[in-house]
Parts: sequence; structure tokens; C-alpha cells
Amino acid sequence: MTETPTDIPTDIPTEAPAAGFPGSAMWDTRYAAAATSASSVWSLDPNEFVAATLADTTPGTAIDLGCGEGRNALWLAQRGWQVTAVDFSGPGLASGHRRATELGVQIDFVHADATVWRSPRQVDLVLLAYLQLDAAGLAAAIDLSAAALAPGGRLVLVAHDVDNVSHGVGGPQDRSILTTVDALHAAVAAVPEVGASGGGLEIERCEQYLRPIGDGHAVDVVLIARRI
Repeated sequence: MTETPTDIPTDIPTEAPAAGFPGSAMWDTRYAAAATSASSVWSLDPNEFVAATLADTTPGTAIDLGCGEGRNALWLAQRGWQVTAVDFSGPGLASGHRRATELGVQIDFVHADATVWRSPRQVDLVLLAYLQLDAAGLAAAIDLSAAALAPGGRLVLVAHDVDNVSHGVGGPQDRSILTTVDALHAAVAAVPEVGASGGGLEIERCEQYLRPIGDGHAVDVVLIARRI
């Protein structure tokens, strides 16, 4: 049987329940429609904040949690990182897998829920780029990210800020899945101590970030924290 552009390759491990992941249907539809028309939902370039933050970082091991079509994971892999890319959308992962094959890079894609998936190994970097969740879901993802980091490893997060609804351009308008600087500070403060060293996360940067869009800008929030 011929595979379609939205079929999940058999070498991608899945943790999907029989009924599928709650909330994935909308993203499955969007990614599948883009793939069947040989296009993409998101830019093929990495997020500008991600690229600026990590351009001079020595490659190591990384997790892209909530990777979508894999644009940031692909960029990292092309720069020499060993990347695991996790998302709950099968068609999104299929697109990322296809592009990785075309580019000749190796990425370990995993079909799983970013709020419950646990990395089997510790890594140097965990990336959360526009993983828009409610407060509880985002806190869970940050907890799991901290547990996945080796001592000295970094969590890099960029998300839509709630202020974007009234002061920015584009992005989701549902305030329940938007976050703030204060909310990220609270989520990091609540991270339990992990590992034999008993280390948590230490914030290096947490602030609003204005991302140019046409004649305006989007209001994002960025977080960089290091595992101690």
C-alpha cells in the first residue's frame, strides 16, 4: 500500500491511545491539509528567537517538545545537534520526518503528549516553542523539561504572551492558553528538585519579547533557565 504524506512512518514510536490524543484533531487536520498540498503550516525557517539564542551554542543533545512540523528540530539537527522531536500530531511528525529525510539529517521523532512524555535520557537542551497550553499543562511540560535536563543544561521557551491579544498581532486569542512572565516565574519556582544533585531550574532570562510582523509586532514571552 502506498503511503500518503500524512502517514506516520513505522519507525516513529507512538504512545497514542486508541482514541487518539485529546486536542490533536485540529492540528492533525491543519498539518494534513498542508502536507497534501506540498506546503506547510509554519515557516520552514527556525523561530527567530530560537535561532538567535542557540546560534553560537556548541551542539549537544536536545529535545524539541511540541515540535509540530519540526522546523526548529530540523535547524538544530543541521547544526550538529542530536535531536529528539516530540509531538501529539501524527501528520505534523510525518512532515518533519519527510523533511529530515530530504535534508539528510537524523532526528528521533516521537508521537506522544508533551505534558506526560518522559525522556529516557538527560539532555543538554529542551526547547518549547509555542507549546500553547493552559497553566496546568504548561507547568507539567516545564516540570518534565527540568527532569530531562542534565546538570548545566538549558530550557529555552518562547510562547505567545497574554498581552498579545490586546497589544499584538496574530496568534491565538484564547487567553487560557496564553502565558505571562509572572506565570513562567511561578512555574519554574514550583519545579521540584530533580536528580541526585537535587537541582532545580535557575532563570537566566524571563521577559516579554516583541517579534516584528509586517508593520506591527507580536508580544511573546521568552524564558531561558539552566538546570542546577
